[in-house]
Amino acid sequence: MKYTTLGRTGLKVSVMGVGCGGPSRIGQSTGISEEDSVAIIKHALKSGINFIDTAEVYRTESIVGRVIKDYERETLIISTKKSTWGTIKPKDVVNSLERSLKNLGTDYIDIYHLHGVILQDYEYLLSDVVPTLLEMRDQGKIRYLGITERFNADSNHSMLERALQDDVWDVMMVGFNILNQSARYNVFPKTIEKNIGVLIMFAVRLALSRLKRLAECINELIEKEQLNPSDIDQANPLGFLMHKKGAINLVDAAYRFCRDELGTDVIISGTGKIEHMKANIDSILRPSLPESDVTKLKNIFRNVDSISGQ
Repeated sequence: MKYTTLGRTGLKVSVMGVGCGGPSRIGQSTGISEEDSVAIIKHALKSGINFIDTAEVYRTESIVGRVIKDYERETLIISTKKSTWGTIKPKDVVNSLERSLKNLGTDYIDIYHLHGVILQDYEYLLSDVVPTLLEMRDQGKIRYLGITERFNADSNHSMLERALQDDVWDVMMVGFNILNQSARYNVFPKTIEKNIGVLIMFAVRLALSRLKRLAECINELIEKEQLNPSDIDQANPLGFLMHKKGAINLVDAAYRFCRDELGTDVIISGTGKIEHMKANIDSILRPSLPESDVTKLKNIFRNVDSISGQ
């Protein structure tokens, strides 16, 4: 496994992290047992991954807790989140944090995020909730503060652009993938300047794992005039990536593309199948995609900021 430093946190993190949310919720949404979900995470850790991301809304914190009790706590980086939809009060954050600590079976959380923040809620959260987060950090229950965007609803990163004006965030979770690369312009220059750690979500979603959904997204982007049809083969828009010196498949290309983007630190991989986790780890360890392929991807999707890939 390869490692990097997560911005100003100084934390040494694996370039791939285990995601315990998303459509799969580490398999809990597809009906596998908790034991099988535990096995997926443990395989990732045995492969050298040291970053685990969960959240109260995923209902997988207790599964993560079952895993990490068998490891030296300081060798792992645990990220979890407080939901922000609906009006939350400071006491709600305190109560949620205490539940998360109990579910995870730990005395502290490395990165505690406000989860799925939208622009219209940001000012309230900054003024009324962030002071509580800072108090909990001073108490040693949180090491670093994070914020995550609601990428499906905010695919051009308007909330993160606002949050980058403040200096309270140590880590940001950003939507970024082959189809929507707008964070390269809207987010990463500032996170690099401020040395903010970046976690990447949505590296692979439906459009990059199911060809039917990819075709729908391509048609949608053409209709919105965010994609020039002359730039692609509409019958097989990303087929050029698969060749002897290129990608194994589209998912493989997606992970490698995100890993090598300037400004990304940890690429989150969520799956409910251990064979998929193994394949994803193999992808993150492969060499860079050919420069010509990356250049072509950047050109094709240069104007896209309206979809998430879901």
